[in-house]
Amino acid sequence: MLDSAAAVTTACGQAVKIYDFSYELGDAVTISAWAKHFRNHYCDDNEIDSLCVPMNISRKEYLETYKFPVRKALQKGQKTGPATRAGDFAEILVSDFLTYRLQYWVPKVRYAFKINPNSSDQGSDVVGMRLVQLGAEKDELIVYEVKAKFTGSPVNRLQDAVDHSDKDKYRLAESLNAIRQRLKYTGNSAESEKVIRFQNPDDNPYPLRYGAAAVVAQTVFDVNKLALTSTLMHKNRDKLDLMIIHGPDMMNIVHHLYEKAADEA
Repeated sequence: MLDSAAAVTTACGQAVKIYDFSYELGDAVTISAWAKHFRNHYCDDNEIDSLCVPMNISRKEYLETYKFPVRKALQKGQKTGPATRAGDFAEILVSDFLTYRLQYWVPKVRYAFKINPNSSDQGSDVVGMRLVQLGAEKDELIVYEVKAKFTGSPVNRLQDAVDHSDKDKYRLAESLNAIRQRLKYTGNSAESEKVIRFQNPDDNPYPLRYGAAAVVAQTVFDVNKLALTSTLMHKNRDKLDLMIIHGPDMMNIVHHLYEKAADEA
C-alpha cells in the first residue's frame, strides 16, 4: 500500500511527492495475488506450460532459470542479478502506481522479452499512456525513469533518476516501437494499434510529461540528501514530476515475491 506521507521541496524549488510503502507478509491472500500479478509481468500463466514442458522442467525451474533475476550473484563480484531484482521491482511498483492511482495505461510487456534475466531491459523504464479519445490532443503520455536503493548507505538515487530521465527524449521513440511490437507478438493487436497515437508527435501532438522516481528502503532514506536534488540541467524540467517511495526491509519483500511467484506458478 502506498500512502502520501509528506512532501519536500528541492534546492532548485521542485516539489517532490513522498510516499510510504507498507506491506503485510501475513496477509497470505493479498501476497499470493500480488505474486501472481508480479509473475505475469514476466510470463503469462496461460503460456508458461508451452515454454517449460518442451524442456522437461517445472514451471518453477523455468521461471527461476529463464525469467527471474537471481537472488544471489552467480559469480564473485557480480551484482547484476540482485540489483536487477531490485530495479525490476521498483519499476513494476511505479508502473502499478501510474496504472491504479493515476489511471494511465502501462502495457505489461517490458520484462517478458528479456534475453538475460539478470540484466535490465534497454529503453525507458516506465511508459504510461492516457487515451481520452483516440487522436485527441488531450491524450497524454508520461515516461518515468526509476532508480532503486534497498541496501547500503544513503545516496541520492532521485538525482540519478533525474539525470537519466533527461535521456528519455532520445529513447522514447525506440521504447514505443518496442512496446507496439511486443503487443503484436503477444496477440494484443488492438492495444498495439493504440500505441500508434503517440509515435508521430509532430503531426499529431499531445502533452508529454516526464517523471523521476527513487524507490528506497527506509534504512537508506535520507530526506535531507534527497532535498539536494537539482533539476536545473533537465531540458524538460517544467514537465518533470518527482517522486520518492520508501518502505521497510525492501529486499525482503522483493525476494519473498519472487520466491512465491515461482512456487505458486
